[in-house]
Amino acid sequence: MPSREARRARAAVFLPAACALALAGWSAWCFGGASAPSTTVAVSVGGAAVLAAGVAYFLLVSGNLGFFGALALVGGLLLTVAATDQAAARGEVAECVVVKVVAEHHESVVDGGLDTTLHHHTLRCPGGYPVSLAEDRRLAPDGGTLRVAYDPRRRVDPAVEGSTSPWLPASLAVLTLSAATAGARRVSRPESRPGRPSPGRPSPGRPSPGRPSPGRPSPDRRAP
Repeated sequence: MPSREARRARAAVFLPAACALALAGWSAWCFGGASAPSTTVAVSVGGAAVLAAGVAYFLLVSGNLGFFGALALVGGLLLTVAATDQAAARGEVAECVVVKVVAEHHESVVDGGLDTTLHHHTLRCPGGYPVSLAEDRRLAPDGGTLRVAYDPRRRVDPAVEGSTSPWLPASLAVLTLSAATAGARRVSRPESRPGRPSPGRPSPGRPSPGRPSPGRPSPDRRAP
């Protein structure tokens, strides 16, 4: 009979896929729905869902697999949101002039970590939007032009035309969610303890009921 930990982990096997599908649907509605909620509501609900999923996994799956599986689940859900964002429709394209570029340097908070630089491009686009674009590298000199894809409803951030692809974050999300599922599935298997017989099977060296031991006469066979 499976242990209590195995039964709880069995419920967690389906948690990564179910949470990923629910969060992908929520994100797709927030990014592209006609009556999408505000950014504050979307981020609050999505963040609470990711946190709740990680805590639930950690409580259902015991041991180190529960801890690392919860981390994999949280990472996979965040990558799911990133993939949905990359796949969101940016139906309009504008040819914008780069007014200026300001580089913002961020030092690593961890010793030995990598410093990052973010380049803020101030844009002048037909219609007045988009007004800025932030990338990790300089995309054009001052006075140059960029073709920027954007959502007229401003539900997702603008991006350089052709630069957004959901395949990389989606692939990483599948890998991390699969790792979380595998961890829960491993814990959910019934424990096999050496030396303990399975139900209905006699242990080695012990005869089954109704079967005599070697060298001992059967009860039905009496000596004359």
